[in-house]
Amino acid sequence: MTERAPPVRRNTILLAASLAANSAMLQLSAAVATLTVVLVVGVKGLVGLGPAIVLGTGALFALPAGRAMDRFGRVPVLITGFALGVVGGLLAAAGAGFDLALPVVVGLVCVGAASATALLARTAAGDMYPASRRARGISFVLFGAVFGAILGPAVFSPLLAGKDLDADALVLPWLAASAFMLAGLVLVASVRPDPSRIARMIGAADGARDDEPAAPLSEIVRRPGVLPSMLAALASFAVMVAIMTLTGVVVVEQGHPALVVFPIIGAHVIGMYALVIVVGGLIDRVGRIRALVSGLLVMAASAISLLWVTSVAAFAFTLFALGIGWSFSFVAATAQLADCTKPSERGRLLGFNDLLAGLTGAGLSLLGGYALDAIGVAALGVGGLLLVLAPAGWIVRYSLRIRALGLAPSSAE
Repeated sequence: MTERAPPVRRNTILLAASLAANSAMLQLSAAVATLTVVLVVGVKGLVGLGPAIVLGTGALFALPAGRAMDRFGRVPVLITGFALGVVGGLLAAAGAGFDLALPVVVGLVCVGAASATALLARTAAGDMYPASRRARGISFVLFGAVFGAILGPAVFSPLLAGKDLDADALVLPWLAASAFMLAGLVLVASVRPDPSRIARMIGAADGARDDEPAAPLSEIVRRPGVLPSMLAALASFAVMVAIMTLTGVVVVEQGHPALVVFPIIGAHVIGMYALVIVVGGLIDRVGRIRALVSGLLVMAASAISLLWVTSVAAFAFTLFALGIGWSFSFVAATAQLADCTKPSERGRLLGFNDLLAGLTGAGLSLLGGYALDAIGVAALGVGGLLLVLAPAGWIVRYSLRIRALGLAPSSAE
């Protein structure tokens, strides 16, 4: 790298560190958003409402955030997202402390918007690396979430140790999560230059033009390779978050103490990100479609295993494997979507993808809460199995059809 080259390595480290902060908030939200709503509102049937608020808000916020990234740059939008995370943690803490439902709901809305925006940091990661190394570059940034998986249980579990599981006990964890998001805000504010500028520099070096108007979404989604990537991302994200957010309730109902939820969620987040650097390199070598299908199959096996696991160690391993499957399918989908777009189109396509995935995840979490209460853990296991196997089969057929037609096999495969 020459002296005039952009500081890609520095920016990558800063973005990875910011995702560590977001990962800590994500773990808290996954573990206690359900409990916070139930304890404050007092209606057990609303067990899925907390994650549904977080995921639904994140979904609705993803597309405008992606469009704003294309218009104003990646860094200003990321700063806004982390600021919302700070506010969300403070409001959730206030609502839990004073048994007020409105601050809790508004706080979870802010947390959802923050998480969706922080996840779009992978747009910035895709900007800074050429196509031949893009999956690996995205994996470098996502790898930062591993440290959040370590920090989360280390901070949140002691805050709940030895306390009765009531709303007051959740105040300090939410305040700690807000502090994590403040640290993330400082980190993303230090990213220079904006990754979208680096993307244009890479495009100029390759002779690509980005001065033409961005294509409409209806045209972008018809490009070869886009639909299977979106379908895999939608299925993997929705099933992953539905199982992750509802597992805490399953663990507690089986008689385990609430504090073990954090290590279990931590194992899941480690599965999502600990091997992501290796996963990114494999995806660049074996191709996007093979990685998409492989990840979905691993998720299917993990989901159905929920029918038999009972111990804390078994839950942790199952969610760890679920995270690995998500890592393959989600990173491959992100890399493929970035491959198929110009820098001026990338944010909106990834935002649109996250909109669909988030809405599906919110719906699954809300419906899953009722199904879990009525049917039991079989609702999670069998439902998750079917929801990832069906897209995997369609993607294989799509790939074979694209190969037969000879349409852009290098990018579609």
